[in-house]
Amino acid sequence: MEHIDYTAESIQAVTGLDHVRARPAMYIGDIGERGVHHLIWEILDNAVDEAMAGFAKNITVIIHEDGSVTVEDDGRGIPVDIHPEYNMPAVQMVFTILGAGGKFSKKAYQYSGGLHGVGASVVNALSKWLVVEVYRNGKIYRQQYEYGKPITELKEIGSTTKRGTKVTFKPDDSIFETVNIKYDIVAKRCRELAFLNPGVRFTVIDERKDIQETFYYEEGIKDFVRVLNQAKEPLFDEIIYIKDEKDGVLVEVAFQYTKSYNEVLESFVNNIKTIEGGTHVSGFRAGLTKSMNKTLSGMRLPKELKSGVSGDDLREGLTAVISVKVPEPQFEGQTKTKLGNQDVRRIVESIVSDYLTEYFEKNKDIALKIAEKAIEAAVAREAARKAKEISRRKSFLEDTTLPGKLADCSETEPSLCELFIVEGESAGGSAKQGRDRRTQAILPLKGKILNVEKARIDKILSNEEVRAIINAIGTGIGLQIQSEEGDKQEEGFDLSKLRYHKIIIMADADVDGSHITTLLLTLFYRYFPQIIENGHLYIAQPPLYKLKKGRSEIYIKDDEELNRMIIDFACEEINIEGKNITKLQLKDITKKAKEYKELKESLYKRKDKKIMDIVFKENITEEDLQNLQKVEKIVNTLKEVAPEYEIYYQFDDQEAEYKIICERRERFNIYQTIIDNHLLSSYAYNRIKEIEKEIKQTLGELPIVLNYKNESKIVEDLDNLFDTIKEIGSSGIEIQRYKGLGEMNPEQLWETTMNPKTRRLIQVTIEDAALADEVFSILMGEKVEPRKEFIMKYAKEAKNIDI
Repeated sequence: MEHIDYTAESIQAVTGLDHVRARPAMYIGDIGERGVHHLIWEILDNAVDEAMAGFAKNITVIIHEDGSVTVEDDGRGIPVDIHPEYNMPAVQMVFTILGAGGKFSKKAYQYSGGLHGVGASVVNALSKWLVVEVYRNGKIYRQQYEYGKPITELKEIGSTTKRGTKVTFKPDDSIFETVNIKYDIVAKRCRELAFLNPGVRFTVIDERKDIQETFYYEEGIKDFVRVLNQAKEPLFDEIIYIKDEKDGVLVEVAFQYTKSYNEVLESFVNNIKTIEGGTHVSGFRAGLTKSMNKTLSGMRLPKELKSGVSGDDLREGLTAVISVKVPEPQFEGQTKTKLGNQDVRRIVESIVSDYLTEYFEKNKDIALKIAEKAIEAAVAREAARKAKEISRRKSFLEDTTLPGKLADCSETEPSLCELFIVEGESAGGSAKQGRDRRTQAILPLKGKILNVEKARIDKILSNEEVRAIINAIGTGIGLQIQSEEGDKQEEGFDLSKLRYHKIIIMADADVDGSHITTLLLTLFYRYFPQIIENGHLYIAQPPLYKLKKGRSEIYIKDDEELNRMIIDFACEEINIEGKNITKLQLKDITKKAKEYKELKESLYKRKDKKIMDIVFKENITEEDLQNLQKVEKIVNTLKEVAPEYEIYYQFDDQEAEYKIICERRERFNIYQTIIDNHLLSSYAYNRIKEIEKEIKQTLGELPIVLNYKNESKIVEDLDNLFDTIKEIGSSGIEIQRYKGLGEMNPEQLWETTMNPKTRRLIQVTIEDAALADEVFSILMGEKVEPRKEFIMKYAKEAKNIDI
C-alpha cells in the first residue's frame, strides 16, 4: 500500500465547538436511544476509517458497568504533535474543535464515514467525561475531558509497543433521555461492519453481563448474505458477487435468491447504513432488471399476465447487500439515510448490468430459475389483486365480520379509538365486559392465526382470522412495492382509512401467548409496515404479579418492580439501632447495597472470590503496581492467605506495569486471576470501594442491628446488607403470579391491562428491518436448525417462563 503521511498538518479546523450541548439533535439526530448509540458510532467510524485506509486490523468496543464505553483500534494513533496554526496537540483539536479532522482533504483518508470530522468533538461535548489514550511512536499519551473541555494537558504516561487509539466516554444523562447502552444494538453494528470490512476483527465486550463476541469475516458481504439467508431455502447455491471501480466509486454487490416471498436489501455507503436506500440502490435494481429482461423476453408468459412481469416481481425472494465507497457522498437528511449522488446510480447500473448480462449468458440455469420465480410472483400478485377486489364487496364483509366477532366502539374519530386484538374467546369475553365501550373495540382471535412467513398473499387473504383483522382495521391490505429509489409504497393500502390509531395486541405471557404475538407481529411487519412505522401498533403488558399486604392490593409488571416494592415496604418498617437514619437515607443505602452486591457478583464471575476479597482488604491501587517493593509485598500477603495458589508477578512491556498472576490448579484445569491496571482502573473495582465508603459515612462501622415490628436482625458486613433488608420487606406479603389473561375477571383486566390511566403498553417500532427480517425468518420460517440455535443462544435471557 502507498504510504500516506498522517501528521498534525492533516488535521483541519472548520469552526468552533459552541452550541452542540444546547442543540444536540442538530448533530446526532435525537437525544433518545438512537442518539446515545450514535455517539458510539462516531468514535467507531473513526476506527473503521483507519481500517479502510489499511492501517487497523483489530477494533474493540467495551460497555462498562457504569454505562461508559471504550472504543480501541490498532491503527496509526491520532497525531499528538503540535499543530502549527492552532498551537495545540492535534489530538486535542480533534476532540475540542468542531470540524477538526483528517477527513476533509483526501491525504489521510480516501473514503470516510462519520460526521465528516465533527464526530469526535460532538461525542466529547455530549459526554460527562472522556479519556483518550494514543499509542504512537512507542509512547502512551493520555488526555482527559469533562463536558467537552480538557481538564488535563496531553501527557506522556509511559512506553509501549502497541499502536492505535483508545477512547473511553460516558454519555451525559442531563442531555440524553436515556443513557442505557444496549449490547444487541452495538453487537449488530459491529457484526455489520465486520461484513463490510473483511479481514478486520471486531470484538464487543459487555462487562455488565459478562458477554463477549468476536466478528470476523473473510468473504465480507458474501458472508453477510449467507447469514441473512441462514433460515431460508436458497433457490440456487451460489452467491453472486460483483466488485468493480469506476470514476473513483468502488461498487460491491452480493446477492442470492431464496424460496421465500420477501425482498431483503441492505445498502451502505462508506460503511454507513442507508436505511432509505438512494441512487446506489436504484442503480442496482435497474441493472438487475435490465440484465434479466433478455431471459424473460424469450419465455412464454401465462395468459393471465396481461401486464407482464414487473421489477418488483423480479425481486421476490431476493437477498442483496450493496456496499459502495464514494469519495464525496451527498446524503439527504442529517442522519444520512439516503444517498443522493446521481452519478452513482449510473455507475452502479452500468457495473451490475455489464456483469450480470455476461453471468446469465454463462449460467442460463440460474437466470431461468430467477425468471420462473418472478413469473410465479406475478401470477400470485394478479390472484391477490382479484382477491382484494372480492374483499371490497359487501357480501364478503358480512361473511367475515361475524356478529359478535368484533365488538366495536361507539366513537368514530380514529385518533380516539383503540382496537384490542385478544388471544382466546375467554379473555375476549372478559375484555368485552371490562372495556370502555365508547373508545375501545375488541377483536377476539380463535386459536393461532396463519403464519404469513410461509404463505403468499393470495393464500393469506383466504384465511378467516387474517380477513377479520384486515376488515377491522379498515386500511385494506397492501402489496408492498419497492420503487427504484428504494422507497416503500403500499399498493391498495390506505393509512388514512385506519379506524383505530392504537392497535393493541393482548396475549398471555406464556409460550402460546408469545407465539400468537409473534404471528401477529409477522403479519403487521410483512403486510402493514406503515402501521408500525407511524406508531400505531402496541403490545399490552398484563401484570405478572398481584401483591397483597394487609388490605391493599398492588399489580406488579415484572420481577424488577416486585423487588422495588419489597424494598419500599422494608424501608418503611426498619429502624437502625442507635442510628438516626431517615427513611430516605435508608432507601439510598439499600439502593447502593444492591449495586454493591451486583457489582461484586459480576466481578466474582471473572475473578476468583478469595483473591478479590484480599485485593479489596489490602486496598490495592494502580500506583502500587508501579512499585516493585509494593508488588513483592502484595505477592507475599497473597501467598500467606491463599497457600493453595501459585502466585508470581511479571513486568508488562506494553502497559509499562507489573501484573500479579494467581493460579489455582483443579484436576486438569488451571484457573487464573490476574491483578493488573485493567482490573484496578475498572469501574466495578473502584465503584465497589466508593460505595463501601459512602455507606460507612452514613452508617458508621458494621455490624449494625435492624429493628422491625417486634423483631431484629444483625448485619455483620456489607455483603449481607441488601439480602437482609429484602428478607424483612418480604415478610407478611402474599404474592400471586398470573399465568394468563383468562385468570382475571373483567374488572381486574380493565384495571391492570386496559385502563389508559394504569396500564402499560410497549410501542412496536422497526429499528432495523434486516434484523427484524432475520429474526422473523428464523422463528417463523421452514428451517428447524437455525431456530434451535437461536433458542439455545437466547434461552438464558428468557423471562416469564411457565414451568
